[in-house]
Amino acid sequence: MYFRKYIIEMFPWWKQAWKKLWVLNMKNRTYSDNFRIGSEDDLIKAIRDFGFVPFFVNPIEGFSIEEHIGPGCWYNDGDNGFWPAWEWKGPVIKKTRCAYGKFLGNKAVYISPEWFPDFANYRRDGYDFDARYDDGLASRDDKILFDLLDENAPILSKPLKAMGNYKKGGKKGFDTSVTRLQKQCYVIVSDFRYATDKFGNEYGWGIAEYSTPEKFMGEDFRKRVYEKTPEESYERLVAHFRKILPDADEKQIEKILR
Repeated sequence: MYFRKYIIEMFPWWKQAWKKLWVLNMKNRTYSDNFRIGSEDDLIKAIRDFGFVPFFVNPIEGFSIEEHIGPGCWYNDGDNGFWPAWEWKGPVIKKTRCAYGKFLGNKAVYISPEWFPDFANYRRDGYDFDARYDDGLASRDDKILFDLLDENAPILSKPLKAMGNYKKGGKKGFDTSVTRLQKQCYVIVSDFRYATDKFGNEYGWGIAEYSTPEKFMGEDFRKRVYEKTPEESYERLVAHFRKILPDADEKQIEKILR
């Protein structure tokens, strides 16, 4: 420690070099490492370091918050039913501007702004939604829901369902369509908001607020999402998954990316 301090004082340029080396080392973390996610800041760091952070256990061992969660932070380990990992969702999404949604195996994943354009390009197969629909690759039901959401984003799930008449005796298939639109990366969850009582106190589970990546992530996403071919984006994703998941085999990586 004293040696490093002496070097920095003697050679000021070394401070910046040391910082870059530290950042590179953090970026080289893998899911095989022994680490814990015990706070909102830990989760933010994981999203920035790994790019892809699934919430729940999935077929690739170790590739989830659930398997790396710190003591007292999971639903069966918190105080008085408090679930810190769930409560971090909204603040983390807003602070990192990451994409959150059911992207891998119909399970929720945080994807960093750095990696989401490639992931969306691959999953969309180079299509924006209107082009996908015009080519007969999207259903009329998905088109109606997407247009409604896009026109009103960001919007909570409850008013979105009311606008689209998704209720008992009304239209069906909301969950199916919104899950498919997330998998195809046309829709993301942009926040979790809470109901309040007459005194302004929050209660219950956070309610999903939906948006589109174009609106939530802005110009940077719009510029980058189609700058490569879907095949080039896929190759980048596979190479990245090999790095962060050194114990996963090729078939596991290919399957989870489908």
